[in-house]
Amino acid sequence: MNILIAGELNPDLLLQNYRMFPQPGTEVLVEDLLLTLGSSSAICAVGLARLGDRVTFAANVGADTYGDFCVGALEREGIDVSLVNRRADLKTGITVSITSSTDRALVTYPGAIASLRAEDLPKGVFAGCRHFHVSSYFLQDGLRPGLKRLFAEARRAGLSTSLDTGYDPSEQWSVDLIDTLQEVDVFLPNESEIQCITKRQDVVDGLRALANGHTLVVGKLGKEGCISLEHGALVKVDAFPIQAVDTTGAGDSFDAGFLHAWLRNRPIEDCMRLGAACGALSTRGLGGTATQPNEEEAESYVHAQAGH
Repeated sequence: MNILIAGELNPDLLLQNYRMFPQPGTEVLVEDLLLTLGSSSAICAVGLARLGDRVTFAANVGADTYGDFCVGALEREGIDVSLVNRRADLKTGITVSITSSTDRALVTYPGAIASLRAEDLPKGVFAGCRHFHVSSYFLQDGLRPGLKRLFAEARRAGLSTSLDTGYDPSEQWSVDLIDTLQEVDVFLPNESEIQCITKRQDVVDGLRALANGHTLVVGKLGKEGCISLEHGALVKVDAFPIQAVDTTGAGDSFDAGFLHAWLRNRPIEDCMRLGAACGALSTRGLGGTATQPNEEEAESYVHAQAGH
């Protein structure tokens, strides 16, 4: 089935294993570096493509080296990039991740991320698609005002819809999100996002506050697994044990696994398990996409863990 994703597109530059974090006026050395595909939307897109879904990606990038890198990375995964606009008036953004074995710090230049608008998606864009997904709600300043309308158009065209907000760097958590959720079938926030959006520390209370009679909300809890409400009853799936190398994009890989199963009408616990498996397996290597699983690998992992 064809899945349309509209979102941000930028690389991540990982600077690995500093011994002392840099202070102003100083220079430190790191042991290695890696330039890899970043951005929540793109990591989810690659995860879905690895699982066997057909994916079309819509975004704005600069007509520059980083834009070339990102488009090439998507093309190598078999993702349709015909809706990626290469614009000479924009610069492709980048995130620099300065990492150690215990922590990391991120520095992001957003670049073209905020430029995509609902009007940039051509008329008839939903034809032939089964599902419409958007990530990084709070980073996509250009898309956000028209997103509820886009979701509504997608649903009228027979598509299902999903949203992963990501964190709000302004920490304003604007209330327009709640209104937008009226047109969202699946909402995929993490624990801190639920707490900030609902102003409730208890995540289950937050899930109940987000209940609108339509949207399925699945909360990602990291090492604690994931939770949801089905007909008012709590559903919880534990995280799978794994030796993580890098957790970058694990939540986006969860989204891919969950949506892959949900679009095939599988029970919600099965969807959550496949999401958890995809999230866990994605942490085995550096960057968000290096070790994302294919469908056979993810399903085998779920079955193997169930036997333990």
